[in-house]
Amino acid sequence: MNQLEAFLEKTWDSLLSRDPDRIERTYLNLDKNSQQVVLEHLKKMAVEPGWQPEQVTSARAALQVIRPKGGKE
Repeated sequence: MNQLEAFLEKTWDSLLSRDPDRIERTYLNLDKNSQQVVLEHLKKMAVEPGWQPEQVTSARAALQVIRPKGGKE
């Protein structure tokens, strides 16, 4: 596994951990463009068919943590 693959695996593991502190810390450490990519992917995971139930639950939990407060985005 190269460094990029390891980084991506660790990042997604944290984002889908259901641990609010870990999710927020990982998300905030990403640059703005990466945050947008993550947000869009999590939205797809939360509503599109084909994802495992545990993945859907984890994506929804992450969205609850990282969505801007007071906004739907």
